[in-house]
Amino acid sequence: MAREEALGDRLSDQGHQHRCQARGEAFVTHSFLRARHVLRARHFALSVATGAALALATISPSQAAAKIQRLVSPGGIEAWFVQDATVPLIAMEYSFAGGSAQDPKDKPGVANLVGDLLDEGSGDLDSKTFHERLDRRAIELSFSATRDTFRGSLRMLRDNKDEAFDLLRSALTSPHFDAADVERIRSQVISGLRRDTTNPTSLASRKFLEMTFGDHPYGRQTNGTLESVPTITIADMKDYVARNLAKDTLKVAVVGDVDPATLGKLLDHTFGALPAKANLVPVPDVEAAKPPQRAFVPLDVPQTVITFGGPGVKRGDPNFMAAYVVNHILGGGGLSSRLYREVREKRGLAYSVFESLLWMEHSAIFIGNTGTRADRSGDTMDAIEKEVRRIADEGPTQKELDEAKSYLKGSQMLALDTSSKLAQALLQYQQDKLPIDYIEKRNAIVDAVTLDDAKAAAKRLWGQGLLTVIVGRAPQAAAQPAAAPATKSN
Repeated sequence: MAREEALGDRLSDQGHQHRCQARGEAFVTHSFLRARHVLRARHFALSVATGAALALATISPSQAAAKIQRLVSPGGIEAWFVQDATVPLIAMEYSFAGGSAQDPKDKPGVANLVGDLLDEGSGDLDSKTFHERLDRRAIELSFSATRDTFRGSLRMLRDNKDEAFDLLRSALTSPHFDAADVERIRSQVISGLRRDTTNPTSLASRKFLEMTFGDHPYGRQTNGTLESVPTITIADMKDYVARNLAKDTLKVAVVGDVDPATLGKLLDHTFGALPAKANLVPVPDVEAAKPPQRAFVPLDVPQTVITFGGPGVKRGDPNFMAAYVVNHILGGGGLSSRLYREVREKRGLAYSVFESLLWMEHSAIFIGNTGTRADRSGDTMDAIEKEVRRIADEGPTQKELDEAKSYLKGSQMLALDTSSKLAQALLQYQQDKLPIDYIEKRNAIVDAVTLDDAKAAAKRLWGQGLLTVIVGRAPQAAAQPAAAPATKSN
């Protein structure tokens, strides 16, 4: 399924959701929800399913477009809001500007640790009691950091809204950061980072970011490094909260069974005590490195991972939609994409291959990934480069363009088919500075892309070639069979 571009301050991964981390985060961003959040989400879903038919918790984009309100609370907090009483659920997504780009240069991973620790006790509740309160009421509360934002998600049954919003208020305004909890979570993060040192996808991601963005904050790992995470102090995390979690950069989206007056009071109660203004360090715009460039990271594993990309198109660019549509044709369209047909169907070189757009506040790239047998990595890379050159030189056909536009318009219904998905989309639209009626306008914007627009976008995206990172065995080693165990002579 092609994913609506609203989820794209991450790798939008048009068509390969099986590969995504929790909450759709791409392998490049390393902005994961920890296992305890995943388990809580399952508990929430199970509890909801027993009390209401979760399958009915849907709202179509056409319905949403007619109902999206710009709500301003009595205290001045703005939210995009869809009131939907289909089932007694409320979903809220919110974000603050900053994200991991606000981590100190020598301490990447601060925002990630903050996200893991905000629900580990706050106010007069220790970690155990806080989680018991969440679990008892089937409240799903989670936090995560992307490069540009610090995000949060809250889901609950309507009858538990007062307690849910109050727990969120407590987590945001009076987190404990108790030493024992900090060290427990720190050890989990370090354990994950150690695993990454032997994970070819993680190594490819890290090298690609370094090659693409250099010393810029976007070139650092959101979840930190084995060197940085042990040095992060409680004072660092408290400083991050004080500088970043403020009302002037807060964006909120709410979908569910709550009336506007009640929601306004809940928003004031939850966010009203936050500082009025954030104290953010300026982050400069950055151009991705110019292709072609290639890097090799040796790792003795059977499967070679290939990550490729280059400069992209920012969300506010007038030609963004043309780039999005033509990108769907090349690598974002799942089984229908050119890369899939050339690399898997025709040559059997890989199980999957995808390519997507990633847009951020200060830069934009396209990025793709595949894995193949070590001795076929050269053939795989040749096939990818050939297809990229072909679409850059020739552009798509009219038939491909028409089919891509038709699919992208129709898939929006599925992309926004639950209250949680719609809340996530509405938050992303705000972050992307799109109008509140964008859902109504989107299909017309897709329809307006001409063949000349698509050809120009293809040339712009892929005309320079690729930035490529290959992780695996050296080519000469990959060509040799595994060495037989030595035998002793008599």
